Amino acid sequence: MAPRVVLLLWASLALAGEPGASATVVGGTVAGVAGGEEGRIELTRPDAMVFRSKRASLTIPYDRIETLEYGQRVNRRYVEGILLSPVLLLAKSRKHFVTIGYTDDEGHRQALVFRVGKGDVRAVLAGLEAKTGRRVEYQDAAARKWGKG
Repeated sequence: MAPRVVLLLWASLALAGEPGASATVVGGTVAGVAGGEEGRIELTRPDAMVFRSKRASLTIPYDRIETLEYGQRVNRRYVEGILLSPVLLLAKSRKHFVTIGYTDDEGHRQALVFRVGKGDVRAVLAGLEAKTGRRVEYQDAAARKWGKG
């Protein structure tokens, strides 16, 4: 019986992974956070959102977030279709972007654009809406449909 419990504990810890949602900074106005910076968005603190990467850590208080926007870019998979299979030409690749506009400690307006993983984007949007009290603005009808599920 004991080996089963140990195996179950080990499996649950392996599935737990790192906290937060995987995200990549695409761009923005914040000094010290470069485009292409990969990290995690954490929404577990009661007072602030945290973005952590290997080189930077940024904390944004929820009450300073002024705008939330969600959009997506849809591309056909041309390279994969040519190299692997013509069937892939029918498939679409969606990239999910969350933009956060806020005021920093000096009173300057800042913005960050994150590319969020497909499996994490709905949780990030729901978490940001709940914590900030602000509604997410959707770039178009397709983004609204996908973002709300």
